[in-house]
Amino acid sequence: MEDARDLAERAARSERKRRDSFGMYDGYDSCSEESTSSSSSEDSEDDVVRSIPASLPIIKNNGQVYTYPDGKAGMATCEMCGMVGVRDAFYSKTKRFCSVSCSRSYSSNSKKASILARLQGKPPTKKAKVLQKQPLMAKLAAYAQYQASQQNQVKSKSVVPAESFDWGRYICSSNTVGAPVSCFKHAPMGTCWGDIEEGVRIEVPNSDTNLSTKVYWIAEIIKLAGFKALLRYEGFDNDTSKDFWCNLCIPEVHPVGWCASSNKPLVPPKSIQHKYSNWKPVLVKRLTGAKTLPADFNAKVRENMQFPFKKLMRVEVVDKNYLCRTRVALVEQVIGGRLRLVYEDDGLDDFWCHMYSPLIHNIGWSRSIGHRFKRSDVTKKAEGQVDAPAQLFQKIKDVDQSEEWFKDGMKLEAIDPLNLSAICVATVKKVLADGYLMIGIDGSEAIDGSDWFCYHGMSPSIFPVGFCEINNIELTPPKGYTKLPFKWFDYLRETGSVAAPVKLFNKEVPNHGFRIGMKLEAVDLMEPRLVCVATVTRIVHRLLRIHFDGWEDEYDQWVDCESPDLYPVGWCQLTGYQLQPPASQSNRDMSLSVPKQKKKTPQYKGQKKKSLLRMKEDTADVDEFTFMHGTSDQESNGSGSYYIKQEP
Repeated sequence: MEDARDLAERAARSERKRRDSFGMYDGYDSCSEESTSSSSSEDSEDDVVRSIPASLPIIKNNGQVYTYPDGKAGMATCEMCGMVGVRDAFYSKTKRFCSVSCSRSYSSNSKKASILARLQGKPPTKKAKVLQKQPLMAKLAAYAQYQASQQNQVKSKSVVPAESFDWGRYICSSNTVGAPVSCFKHAPMGTCWGDIEEGVRIEVPNSDTNLSTKVYWIAEIIKLAGFKALLRYEGFDNDTSKDFWCNLCIPEVHPVGWCASSNKPLVPPKSIQHKYSNWKPVLVKRLTGAKTLPADFNAKVRENMQFPFKKLMRVEVVDKNYLCRTRVALVEQVIGGRLRLVYEDDGLDDFWCHMYSPLIHNIGWSRSIGHRFKRSDVTKKAEGQVDAPAQLFQKIKDVDQSEEWFKDGMKLEAIDPLNLSAICVATVKKVLADGYLMIGIDGSEAIDGSDWFCYHGMSPSIFPVGFCEINNIELTPPKGYTKLPFKWFDYLRETGSVAAPVKLFNKEVPNHGFRIGMKLEAVDLMEPRLVCVATVTRIVHRLLRIHFDGWEDEYDQWVDCESPDLYPVGWCQLTGYQLQPPASQSNRDMSLSVPKQKKKTPQYKGQKKKSLLRMKEDTADVDEFTFMHGTSDQESNGSGSYYIKQEP
């Protein structure tokens, strides 16, 4: 027995010695792909879900596995949004709608026009693009994969990717750059991205091989765009034929040395295998002094993908039907830090916002600052419901209101939360506690004040009088104001008002790192379920002008550089959220041929308000939030001064 045990130990030591510090076999030059052994059980566990028959397509999403067996029930088209999907996954017995929301919206008068337009063959509007629920998306993707595998008569077991938009091709074709991950402190890895840059080496799966087992090779980062990196296998030098884009935060990406420590083989791509008979000294020479990922990189990614908010937590949130008050809502879903909330007394009406959004607060916040609050009709918490702890919410800078502070009636400039492309003439309507203010847009307030909105005094969404003029931004004057061009000096004199002192505003401009032309993924705050391909088109101090690629400039939005509604390229793929691609050229051409609704005169850009601000009795189908979600702002082009131009 002892002799047999000694023999086994010597064999194991011999096998370990054959691997060097790079995970390569010392005698690799005498090996070939055909002679390499098949994959180990450990490798196969990465690729195959054992509990599901091999004949079925599979998809892994957020830790869950979905299948769709045969598709005999066929496909169906939602009569509300026009989405095509698996019939069995649709809502109700009639299978006419893809979701409860579409079923309810169909009966609403406000949606009939869009349905009629779709039936007449008119192009879909931006509003028709909706975020599909994950289980449904999983079934659709699995079903699509199954059909493809049937056509090719191949039994596929690969995981269907969550996103179809090709960021890499888009960036290369337009020769643009993505905003660095370090620009997004609220995003996963935003505060610990470190020195990941071009030239860093990593170990990734080798796709240029005929081996049946999963093998790895070293690759160099050629270009970075958010979480995505353009990689080139070591040894290809200036040959770009095998370059590929990869999300650096996926589990298959590792620092150099991982293969050696994990007993995984490093095998050169077959296209360059013949270049050297022994790759070991080549790698030693090329990798000496080279940078790689931190050893705990994968652990940090997993840690950063954990979010404190959980399903059924209770929060206070702005009432999207009456902006001047808040209501209790429940967390229904958490994806990448974004929350799908439903009002406690209306569980069918949902909307999305980030967990660091200034729109949500802990239970009791409204009462503590004197903000209007709608009491819930629900008198008792359901099982599992719990108030979200106060420490989970974004912290607001403390201010001293005992000294000089904002006063009722003071004038300022503010981003209109119902038309985020406009900065408007505004008034402080009411001063609340803890530095909060109720703001109203001059000339467009509802009679009952239901469209007042709450900004903190340090909010990056309010500015002193003269901000737009000195920064060459078009200021939207009050609706109906005819004395144009608008001049603050005259307006203050006519209204008998005073401007809020400049020193009260937040003038901090952090070094945010954004540059004009950078690509990113951004929430359409007028349709906050949507995360879209976007571009930074202008930077004014800490204020960013965000343009949604493929859409007209009228959809642009002013957003703070630290807004939690901006994300790096690849965020949707990493978190499993659906990314809305740019509008196609054909759709844009079609939309231009359709007569547009008459716009308001240039001096007032509040057209979107009427369709977005609803009274309670007309809001059965409203499920979007129309507030801006910025929390703190910066600028990268200098700290411009604020002033009022004095005129005689």
